[in-house]
Amino acid sequence: MHYNEEAVAPFPIDDVLARMQRSGVRGIVANSRPNDGTVALAAAPQAAAVGVKVVPFVRLYRNRADYTGWFADETVYTMVQQQLAAGTKTGPFKGIGEFHLYDSANADGPVAKKLMLLAQEKGLAVLAHVDDDAIDRLLRHAPRAQLIWAHTGIGGAPVARVRALLARYPSLMGELSYRPGLTDANGHLSAEWKALITAYPDRFMIGSDTWVNARWSDYEALMGAARLWLGDLPAPIAQRVAWSNAAQMFGVDLPR
Repeated sequence: MHYNEEAVAPFPIDDVLARMQRSGVRGIVANSRPNDGTVALAAAPQAAAVGVKVVPFVRLYRNRADYTGWFADETVYTMVQQQLAAGTKTGPFKGIGEFHLYDSANADGPVAKKLMLLAQEKGLAVLAHVDDDAIDRLLRHAPRAQLIWAHTGIGGAPVARVRALLARYPSLMGELSYRPGLTDANGHLSAEWKALITAYPDRFMIGSDTWVNARWSDYEALMGAARLWLGDLPAPIAQRVAWSNAAQMFGVDLPR
């Protein structure tokens, strides 16, 4: 989830945590533009009070201009290093991202390569909003890096291609917000995605993608929609996708 600067005033921390609590959300991967929102969430005593575990990521964006040029901007790499060194009041950052690549060739940019190698070296997860070609490129730089594919390809890469990438890269995970074709017109899981998730039950996770304020307004409905299609999976697999895959990845001990 994102807690970007434009969300802070209309959706203060108490409000967003209440939305999570009402939705039964017990853990979040937090990132924001700039990173101040994530740092504030991680430090908020209210999160522990309502039973929400915050897993902080360093986002690459200080402002909107960074979206399009971060992969070749050495000042972004320096900023990430500084944020990782500083950490948060409740512990270290656990990952890097979310970042975007609007041209998959930019996955070969100098800073993109360095960040993938940094993540691999330090055991950090990477959250990447990219196409399937960029997945190949990023993981060629750092094949042991833990890469979370935001939306598992928001452009709608065919399920067969997703399956092939999961088979090729054991460290690749798929996040499922906004995924075209995931559900049918009634919000239920499509047959091809049910088959894929059942084949790889330990490789997917749920996200909210609160990238604009309207998504915060609809947060409980978004989580309700996810619960609907999760109900189409066998209960043990649904539990893995809903929370235990992510909890295991980040060493979060959530109550059962």
